[in-house]
Amino acid sequence: MFTGIVSDIGVIAARDGTRLRIASHYDPATLIEGASIACDGCCLTVTRFGDNAGAGSLFEVDVSNETAARTALGAWTEGTRVNLERPLSLGDELGGHLVTGHVDGVARIVERSPDGDSARFVLDAPVEFAHFIASKGSVALNGASLTVNEVDGKRFGVNIIPYTLTHTTWGDRKAGDLVNLEVDLLARYVERLATGRAAAGRVAPEQDC
Repeated sequence: MFTGIVSDIGVIAARDGTRLRIASHYDPATLIEGASIACDGCCLTVTRFGDNAGAGSLFEVDVSNETAARTALGAWTEGTRVNLERPLSLGDELGGHLVTGHVDGVARIVERSPDGDSARFVLDAPVEFAHFIASKGSVALNGASLTVNEVDGKRFGVNIIPYTLTHTTWGDRKAGDLVNLEVDLLARYVERLATGRAAAGRVAPEQDC
């Protein structure tokens, strides 16, 4: 489980098919094999790690075909910068919102415009997940917890402050880019409860009292 608060920007140091080697500033002494790290919002398992010439760590992850098909990870090449986050620990501050690291789909940036020192982005969500996105609700985009400004059909907008632009890869993003989208976990459960009750009502209306 994660919070959508990016803690480092990693760089793809090498790619060998579905195996990625990522350079980070994380202390290798804090990593273990089998640990989870969110990479642009996608929860991946550390399969190997080591020191990065005293400048942090190098760790390896494997990307399954399923993950590559549902995310933007298939386009990563050597030199690509990615948002990283370590898992939430009990007692940690929940600064963003609950994020699972299970990417739902890929959203496309259709517009970037300045808004004072901040930047305003307009994105198109996959049609099948658009109804989970609500104005003033939360969404994870490339692993960053963001507040939705407005929604119009499958199109929605977010505003990103200067700090986030500097401390994540969002400063690099532009119109046409694809980003990993994870909808709010709570929205999923609300829909499940609502559809479940509706189905129950259709199946056994005589139980109403």
